[in-house]
Amino acid sequence: MEVRLRDREATRERLLAAARALFAEHGYERVTVRMIAAAAEANIALVGRYFGSKAGLFGEVLAGEPTVRQVLEGDLEGLARRLGEYTAQRMRAEPDSPILRTLERSAGDPEIQALLSERLRTAVVNPLAARLEGDDAMARARMATAVFLGVGSVRRLLGPSDPTPEDVDRLTGLFEACLRARG
Repeated sequence: MEVRLRDREATRERLLAAARALFAEHGYERVTVRMIAAAAEANIALVGRYFGSKAGLFGEVLAGEPTVRQVLEGDLEGLARRLGEYTAQRMRAEPDSPILRTLERSAGDPEIQALLSERLRTAVVNPLAARLEGDDAMARARMATAVFLGVGSVRRLLGPSDPTPEDVDRLTGLFEACLRARG
């Protein structure tokens, strides 16, 4: 029998890994704290101690996930094209990230609505608005984000489709219109 040393960080990481896998497989609402603790081979009380709640644990899982930040970096002139290409890739396949699959399954859950809103603001909308000039930068960033998220919704409802070069051009045009300052 393997003896597991008491290591707060190792236990915390096991809980995060178990939660990430379970949320991805079952969605937020179907996963219980007991399931997470069992999968992590940890005491159920440790979820509360380390994360405060299941929602707190979900928030930590979200915080560790990749963002579109790499798309936002680089020259501002090429931003619309990078967003168009990235969004077109989302048309093609299911998200690579298990947590993105979780978000698609669980976005309507009222318990995590505030967490998801905050993550969207900090990972996409605010960084995008910070790149834009003009008084209406936040409004334009929100509009571009709506286009980005809408493609994921369409893929989820209608199934994946291979984007054409014309699709990338159309998406680029949409992002150019969204990102353009007034005047």
